[in-house]
Amino acid sequence: MVVYTHGHHESVLRTHRWRTAENSAAYLLPSLTPSAKLLDVGCGPGTITADLAARVGSVTAVENVAAALDLARAAADERGVRIEFAVDDVHALSFPDDSFDVVHAHQVLQHVADPVTALREMARVCRPGGVVAARDGDYETFTWWPVLPELIEFRELYRAVARANGGEPDAGRRLFSWARAAGLDPVATTSTWCFATPEDRAWWGGSWADRVTGSALADRAVELGLADRADLTRMADAWRTWSAADDGWFSMVHGEILSSPRGSAGSSSTAR
Repeated sequence: MVVYTHGHHESVLRTHRWRTAENSAAYLLPSLTPSAKLLDVGCGPGTITADLAARVGSVTAVENVAAALDLARAAADERGVRIEFAVDDVHALSFPDDSFDVVHAHQVLQHVADPVTALREMARVCRPGGVVAARDGDYETFTWWPVLPELIEFRELYRAVARANGGEPDAGRRLFSWARAAGLDPVATTSTWCFATPEDRAWWGGSWADRVTGSALADRAVELGLADRADLTRMADAWRTWSAADDGWFSMVHGEILSSPRGSAGSSSTAR
């Protein structure tokens, strides 16, 4: 069983709600058309989803539990965009073959049990000539200045917890390989998030300080015996120290893939 590493603590939602199509799906935007039917897999709080809905003909958004969709519904209502919502499993999507023009997943494949099967399913429900798109972070590429040993400790703790939960935190570098294993012929790109202004540092560092002590990540790290509360407090303090540094800088690499299925990737033409 895969456990979602981040959980839905306020500190997590604070960062997830910052995401937009521009800062998190720029690689996909040139492929969108006003009439496209788009499936957003693992939509989270729905900020990217709502942005995409304003650019295409229709959007269906899925999550693996019903409660997770409430936040996305609220985002759609606030933005005044129409989105269809459904509970579904990316390993066995319930849609017929060739149902969508675009199938998109942002920061999802790092959290699933079988990314290759997930990509194969995404391709199955995408029409031939459509677009399968995925973007995932790569946690080993977390890099920052000034160098703080506790942040290195945090990075390794996060990667250990994510892998114990059944995910792959360094998914970004694996996306191209996973897509090829799924039978796709992907184009690979990368992009980064960079935080260096005082406002960005306060927001990013503060959110991680809160996450490392108060979110599901913290509870799971303690449960697994990988850290105790004192360790987590030290790491949170390091995030705050970094945030307060006048020369503080942070960057993270994301892997991205775009692929156009030549035919259905599934073995059946019926809905599952």
